[in-house]
Amino acid sequence: MTEPTHDEAHSGALGSRLNWLRAAVLGANDGIVSTAGLVVGVAGATDSRSALLTAGLAGLLAGSMSMAAGEYVSVSTQRDSERAALSLEKRELREQPQAELEELTQLLAERGLTRELAREAAEQLTARDALKAHARVELGIDPDELTNPWHAAWASFLAFTVGALLPLLAIVLPPPSWRLAVTVLSVLGALVLTGWSSARLGAAKPGRAVLRNVAGGALAMGVTYVAGVLLGAAGA
Repeated sequence: MTEPTHDEAHSGALGSRLNWLRAAVLGANDGIVSTAGLVVGVAGATDSRSALLTAGLAGLLAGSMSMAAGEYVSVSTQRDSERAALSLEKRELREQPQAELEELTQLLAERGLTRELAREAAEQLTARDALKAHARVELGIDPDELTNPWHAAWASFLAFTVGALLPLLAIVLPPPSWRLAVTVLSVLGALVLTGWSSARLGAAKPGRAVLRNVAGGALAMGVTYVAGVLLGAAGA
């Protein structure tokens, strides 16, 4: 009985790492698209390097802080729910241990074990660590690896910032005549990479994901650029 449990732990850890990687890629993608749309829109209205830098930095800071705050709130809520579920399970184990043993037996039997083997496994898991056994089998929670809202917040902040730096640097570093072309090409190239990465992490074919990613980014830059041109022409 020890080998399946060991394999399952590794599988869960791998799944957790893949989720974090996918979240990082998507966070970087958000930073690329939102900041690119912002600076390209401003570039349509003015060629002032200081205006572009100010707009880009404002978008980077606002976006990264928003992502971090949203992730912190979301993961904090998830962690509170996990703790509440574990607290309830701990009380049930203390007040009605036999009913909980029968419940664990039934859950293991539903996974394909015979009734006798399920009972034996439930007894051994309960003797080793009853709360951990119920948390993993019944709730799908690992009590030793609860989600950390601060880790999630910092990861989102950094991922968005890294993504946002690309269009920001691409729009302010080249000479005025090259800014738009360099920004568009670098952003589209980065979107190819993030689209491919997110598809591979999700075990999906990358072609359609890359196409959607590039099309969405190109549309965002096109719309904001036209808006900037129109506003600039109107003297806004």
